[in-house]
Amino acid sequence: MSAPVVAVVGGGQLARMMAPAATALGVHLRVLVESPTSSAAQVVVDAPVGAASDADAVAALTVGADVLTFEHEHVPFALLDRLAADGVPVHPGTHALVHAQDKIVMRRRLTELDAPCPRWTELAGPDDLTAFLADAGEAVVKTARGGYDGKGVRVVRSADEVADWFAAAADGGVPLLAEEKVPFTRELAVLVARRPSGEVRTWPVVESVQRNGVCAEVIAPAPDLDPALAARAVAVAVRIANGLDVAGVLAVELFEVDGDVVVNELAMRPHNSGHWTIDGAVTSQFEQHLRAVLDLPLGDTSARSTWTVMANVLGSALTDLTDALAAVTAADPAAKVQLYGKDVRPGRKLGHVNVSGDDLADVRRRADAAAALLRGESPA
Repeated sequence: MSAPVVAVVGGGQLARMMAPAATALGVHLRVLVESPTSSAAQVVVDAPVGAASDADAVAALTVGADVLTFEHEHVPFALLDRLAADGVPVHPGTHALVHAQDKIVMRRRLTELDAPCPRWTELAGPDDLTAFLADAGEAVVKTARGGYDGKGVRVVRSADEVADWFAAAADGGVPLLAEEKVPFTRELAVLVARRPSGEVRTWPVVESVQRNGVCAEVIAPAPDLDPALAARAVAVAVRIANGLDVAGVLAVELFEVDGDVVVNELAMRPHNSGHWTIDGAVTSQFEQHLRAVLDLPLGDTSARSTWTVMANVLGSALTDLTDALAAVTAADPAAKVQLYGKDVRPGRKLGHVNVSGDDLADVRRRADAAAALLRGESPA
C-alpha cells in the first residue's frame, strides 16, 4: 500500500509547516511552489514550480494525489471546478472556498446562517457609501477579493477617500463593500477542523493582538474570556464550518463586542492564529488539516499547557535570522522557534516563537523577548 499523497497549492510558510506533520503521519506532501527558493521548497522534496493560476501546473500537481488542498485562497474557481469534475478530491471545494475568497459572498452567506455580522452593504458606487456613512459616520471599506494582512481595507469618513477604488471597480476591477466600524474590545479567533464525513473539532478560543493590521501575538486561551462567551464563539464557528461544508481547517476571526462576538474574516486553511498549536496543543493545526482533508479521524485539540503565547517575528534588522539562534536558545531554552526561510523585508512575517507555561505575564514576556532577539533588537 502506497503512502497517501496530499497536493498543496502554495509554497509559503503554511505549506512549509505542514511538512513535519506529513512526515510524522507517513503522508507524501507535494507542493506547488512559486519559485525554487520559496519557503516550502526549502524543506519539501517534491516541490514543482508553478503559479496557482496555471491550469497545467495545478493539474500536473494532482496526478496520483489523493487530495488537493491549499495554503492560500488565491486559486481560480474554474480551474478547481474542472479538476473536481475530473474526479480529483478538492478540499475545501469551491463551494466552500469562495466564502474565503470573496467577502461579499461571505457576508451574504453568513447573514443567511444567522451568524453575527457587522452591519454591511455592497457598494455599487460612491452614493451607496455616502448613504451608509449618513448613518454610521465612519465605515470600513473593503475590496471583496484579494485583501490580506490589512491590505484592501480602509477606514473612511467620506466616499472621496476611496475614489480610486471606485474608479477601478467601475473599470471592471474588484467590487467593494462597506462594514460598520465595530467598537470591539479585542480580537478573538476560533480554529475549527472538519472532515468531509462531518466530524468537527475545535481548539480553545484565542486572543489575537494586531499591530498595523498584522497579527503580532496570539494568546491561548484568550485570557479572562467568559466561559459562556467562549462557548458562543465556538458555536458560531462550528455553525459556519457546517453551513459552508468546509473540509480542512477553518479560522473564524471575531471581534468581541459588548459581551458578544461578531464575525470579521474567514480563512479556509491553517492560519496564523493557530501556530500556537504546534507546541501548545495535543494535535497541531497542520496535522489536523492533513487528517481532515484525507478524511481521517481528527486528533485531540486539548491544550498541553495552561498558557501558550505565539509572538510573530515581523521584519528584522538581521540579514539572517539564524544568527540570533544562539542568543535566543541561551536566553530561553524552552522557547520554540519556527523560521520560515524568507528574505528579510520590513514588516514581513519571517517566523514566530511559541512559549508555554503557567504564568501568563511571564510567558508573554519571554515570547516577546525571543521575538525581539530574532528581529535584531534588545528585549524590553
